[in-house]
Amino acid sequence: MSWLAAYRLATRAALPVVKLFLARRARRGKEDPARRDERFGRAAKPRPAGPLIWAHAASVGESLSLLPLIDRLLDRLPTAEVLVTSGTVTSASLLAQRLPARAFHHYVPIDHPDAVEGFLSHWRPDLAIWVESELWPNLVAGTRRRGVPMVLLNAKMSERSMRGWQRFPGMIGHLLGCFDLVLAQDAAQAARLNRLGARAAVTVGDLKSSAAPLPADPAELAALARAIGDRPVWLAAQTHEGEETIVAEAHGILAARHPDLLTLLAPRHPSRAPAIAALLAARGLSVASRSAGEPIQPATAVYLADTLGEMGLFYRLGGIVLVAGSLLPPGTLGGHNPIEPALLGAAILHGPDMVNCAANAAVLHAAGAALEVADAASLAATVAALLDKPARRTAMGLAARTAAEAQSGVVDGVMARLEPLIVPLQPAEPRHASA
Repeated sequence: MSWLAAYRLATRAALPVVKLFLARRARRGKEDPARRDERFGRAAKPRPAGPLIWAHAASVGESLSLLPLIDRLLDRLPTAEVLVTSGTVTSASLLAQRLPARAFHHYVPIDHPDAVEGFLSHWRPDLAIWVESELWPNLVAGTRRRGVPMVLLNAKMSERSMRGWQRFPGMIGHLLGCFDLVLAQDAAQAARLNRLGARAAVTVGDLKSSAAPLPADPAELAALARAIGDRPVWLAAQTHEGEETIVAEAHGILAARHPDLLTLLAPRHPSRAPAIAALLAARGLSVASRSAGEPIQPATAVYLADTLGEMGLFYRLGGIVLVAGSLLPPGTLGGHNPIEPALLGAAILHGPDMVNCAANAAVLHAAGAALEVADAASLAATVAALLDKPARRTAMGLAARTAAEAQSGVVDGVMARLEPLIVPLQPAEPRHASA
């Protein structure tokens, strides 16, 4: 029996467990009960009549990185529509706000043969684009069996992941071999993907570099700026469990020198906000929560930015931005995208583990726009140095914006590589009667 046949049998047998798992996620707010059918391959709307491009992204960052490409695809193909799938409530909420006309969201089906068959039979995509590295075997193989051209876009493969996959060469080789085109985030990751069986993976850069600056409501921005006033302020963005403790310790060190300091803290998962608030309060810090509508008071030490779709506000307010997901032990998370705050002119700080965004981090360091910190003490020292030297902070922010804007042509390279797969989706040229 092949590994794929064994996997299909295993996923069929696991269906009761998967249903329980999804129900538990729904109770925790991580699934949308009203759209449960989508997870089982049942669509809520008919397939559009024209060409349909299907783009799959695992979660928030990957989903948002698609937006510039979706705009370009829709401009290039005026009769096409784009179906975007993802697996998280957060990504679905943000995409509902930001997808353009002729693009719509659907939850990715569970990787069960019947759910995959229902999904693919209903939507019948003309082109499939998968972002980064979430490879579901039934979904990948089922798409390939239908002859749908497939692209793995912005693909990543860390050294650690490559070593893990090398224990299953037949599986990863088959999955990567299903893709007609593999575009990696950088040359090192392209080389790893090729070693595992990709069809001549290449790189045109990180698609996240082509994203437009995150939006912000002008009235909300002005209101928050008034509430902060002339207080020294910095932002810890996209934090994970374990990193908030480091941020709290850094705030304590900084407050000894800047007693009116305001720390903005934006967790990667806003649902963790109550636990974070409790952690901060236990350290004697006064916390205000944005989701609860609590205002920034003179005594507020930490403002918890625990809402969705407002990072553009906080990147603009922070000035100094710690890009989190990078302070935990190496190999844990790999860091988040530094380009988003860089595009808004923030001085960038990050921890030692930026393996997921290594190329972009290197660009910012080369421009003098980013600094690495290792722990609470070095984080506090670096933030203090930038607070004490506004001119340096401003220069770093300008360098960050310039370096980030210089990366914006990646989407052009992606479109050029996609062109042979796009041409068949164009409307046929009308035939003219001969004279």
